[in-house]
Amino acid sequence: MEKIVKTDDEWRALLTAEQFQVARRQGTERPFCGAFWDNHLDGVYHCVCCDLPLFASSTKFESGTGWPSFFAPVEPGNVEIHRDTSHGMIREEVVCARCDAHLGHVFEDGPKPTGLRYCMNSVSMVFREG
Repeated sequence: MEKIVKTDDEWRALLTAEQFQVARRQGTERPFCGAFWDNHLDGVYHCVCCDLPLFASSTKFESGTGWPSFFAPVEPGNVEIHRDTSHGMIREEVVCARCDAHLGHVFEDGPKPTGLRYCMNSVSMVFREG
């Protein structure tokens, strides 16, 4: 997949301040506040920065964490996993494979069939119903 690379100024021109802080600066939105933590509509969640399809509503589940959670991406190659040692923790960061936008983290406490919980920031995604 060909990478999309932009300067910070180019990203700032395309994103809101909150989107930039989370997607480009590895921020985190507060739990139970994002637009999609309780979204139950059918559709696909796309990267807010480059519009790559990331997660289907059919893989979304109620994790009780206050962030939208999924057990698998639309395509395994649409996300990348990076080691994250920030905030005194060791976690697995999930980023968009095309533009490196920070999406959230993945944990090994999800439901079957994968046992994974992709815990995403709503502000890092846009939802397309259908």
